[in-house]
Amino acid sequence: MRKEFKFHKLNDDGIKKSISIAEKYNELADFICGIIAEGSAEYTIALRKLEESCFYAKKAMAEQEKNQEI
Repeated sequence: MRKEFKFHKLNDDGIKKSISIAEKYNELADFICGIIAEGSAEYTIALRKLEESCFYAKKAMAEQEKNQEI
């Protein structure tokens, strides 16, 4: 199977890292939302790009064997 489509089951350490990544992104989103005018196109794009970046950060972490349940 191509690595782009492979499912990675996280071990306990990987789960903790995934939660930590999400928490940090949430803190950044809260900070940005306090500055940007809600409802603007830029607001929507900024949040969407954070969501996308968070996804790829978690994916990169999950691809490391040390974070996988084998």
